[in-house]
Amino acid sequence: MFDPRLSAATHGRRLLTLVALAAALGGCASTKPVDETAGWSPNKLYAEAMDERNSGNYEKAVLYFEKLEGRAAGTPLAQQAHLEKAYAHYKAGEQPQAIATLDRFMKLHPASPALDYALYLKGIVNFNDNLGLFGFISQQDLSERDQKAAKVSFESFKELVERFPDSRYAPDARLRMTYIVNSLAQSEVHVARYYYNRGAYVAAINRAQLAIADYRGVPASEEALYILMKSYEALKMEEPANDARRVLESNFPQSQYLTGGARKDSGPWWKLW
Repeated sequence: MFDPRLSAATHGRRLLTLVALAAALGGCASTKPVDETAGWSPNKLYAEAMDERNSGNYEKAVLYFEKLEGRAAGTPLAQQAHLEKAYAHYKAGEQPQAIATLDRFMKLHPASPALDYALYLKGIVNFNDNLGLFGFISQQDLSERDQKAAKVSFESFKELVERFPDSRYAPDARLRMTYIVNSLAQSEVHVARYYYNRGAYVAAINRAQLAIADYRGVPASEEALYILMKSYEALKMEEPANDARRVLESNFPQSQYLTGGARKDSGPWWKLW
């Protein structure tokens, strides 16, 4: 509103301020994010997404793959983008997002020719979630970590080899299943050893028996039998102690536990294959 008490110069400054403010607001309102991919073909978008992923720019790669899913909907390329997005999440260390993406893919595309890869990747994501970078540095065994993800990983690999026995991913899945089973058995052995070292021999017997009964024929059975034998000996239970020794001698005739009682170190998982 015009105020006659103010000078013309003051009114002029106010007018200029209002004009500048209006221009600034108008500029903000009209500015829209520029989609650099707007003119790209699906193939170019896929190529750029792969370049970003291979360069370690996983956040941008995920964004591109999501755009590609929408633009190429209903085509094999869209399915490929979905799986590549899951892999990018995995490489970025985003395990929950990777699993959620894979679960969604398997729900949407139950007959996809890439279903074997989806199952394999889900197994890998959970497998590596258990081992982890710091597990590698410290040579920490999978059996010393939480077993929940290991079991989920095993089930993914199991479904893969049962449904797609000739898949290119099946041989590696079988090897990892073998490792996981032994790690689960070794987890029970860790607990049994803990109880034995603290003189809780009955508890040690129970956990050693669990490892032997639930995970037959795995390397961890060797130490489980040894702990079983020594626990019975500590309890002065001669007959079951001798039985455990006979089974140990029969199944592991070269066992270090029979010669010196030293703990046998099977080494980290990556030396298994």
